[in-house]
Amino acid sequence: MITEDEALAHVLESAKLLPSRRVSLTRARERFAARDIFAQLALPVFDNSAMDGYAVAAGSCRPGQSQHVIGEQPAGVDRKLRIAEGEAVRVFTGAPMPEGADAVIMQEDVRRDGSEIFINGEVEPGEFVRRRGSDLSEGQKIIEAGERIRPQTLALLAAQGLVEIDVGGEVRAAIITTGDELVRPGGSLGAGQIYESNSILVRALFDKCGVSIAAVEHCADDALSIEAALRKGLAHDVLVIVGGVSVGARDLVKPALTSVGAQTDLWRVSVKPGKPFLFGRAGQCAIFGLPGNPVSAFVTFLLLVRPAILRMMGANENELSLPKYQAQLAEEVQNRSDRPHYVRGRVAHGKFTPVGRQESHALYGLSRANALLRVPPGEIFPSGNTVPILILD
Repeated sequence: MITEDEALAHVLESAKLLPSRRVSLTRARERFAARDIFAQLALPVFDNSAMDGYAVAAGSCRPGQSQHVIGEQPAGVDRKLRIAEGEAVRVFTGAPMPEGADAVIMQEDVRRDGSEIFINGEVEPGEFVRRRGSDLSEGQKIIEAGERIRPQTLALLAAQGLVEIDVGGEVRAAIITTGDELVRPGGSLGAGQIYESNSILVRALFDKCGVSIAAVEHCADDALSIEAALRKGLAHDVLVIVGGVSVGARDLVKPALTSVGAQTDLWRVSVKPGKPFLFGRAGQCAIFGLPGNPVSAFVTFLLLVRPAILRMMGANENELSLPKYQAQLAEEVQNRSDRPHYVRGRVAHGKFTPVGRQESHALYGLSRANALLRVPPGEIFPSGNTVPILILD
């Protein structure tokens, strides 16, 4: 059994970067930039007014003095207006600054009488003027290769006039669940049976990563049907198998993988929940075997599958981990096991509270959790301690 850090290092080393692709900005959100992008335009593109008011030459303005309004410049086409000392131009937010003007007086700070305005206070050079390049200069790096493209990043790219960019490759995945005891939701339960929920869980986690789901299949505990499903699943970039990867007599996935020519690189990771985790490869397909208990599947997906997927999609190192946050413990948390325990809980107003039962089958507590707390083996975290937590939402 290996540590979670050793398992993650091996999985990431094996994750193959997929070819980049060009997509429109409308399809680039939450993808990863395939290369550095540099500004071709300064922002703002030209000097413009930050307020509705009057563009003036600050040096000619004194409280109580009047300025003669010679014209109007709305936001839009530059009318190429020019002022001399003692003159003003009516401007609106975003309007190009007239030549000769170096300040804008807010409309609330003047009294207008016909074509004259009377100034109520002091006027400083540069006041309420957005200078060209004050936000961004030409040649400045605006996004790094591997950086996640967020909605606000898209706005910046659009402001550069871009309509499409290169992003990391698309990951296509297949999901296989196993178990005679499982019934598809909507069906009728027999004695000893439960509804199958892992496929919807894993599919949702894939969706959140931006993965394209190519196939979802459920197999009974039958070696031949599992082998047939594996052969189809190996045609994709990623194959996740949920259940059947432990050591019981009905755990048939490991021998089935051998039968279809897959190589198993690691099995069993020192983590709770989630010890019976499997990773291997077959050709270009990365294979992940997750435990059948839903909480174990959830935790191992986030710790070991998600980073590998993001690496394949071109994410840089900073993007691979779940975001961390410092929170205060609302109650004591202890781990009496010999493996690190990821406690499910809820963080609110800076405090982390464990929720629900912490067993690997307990879905209700997981459904209420928005954070994970890693507790090392044998550790006790007293109530009130400040601890690092991993944010789920």
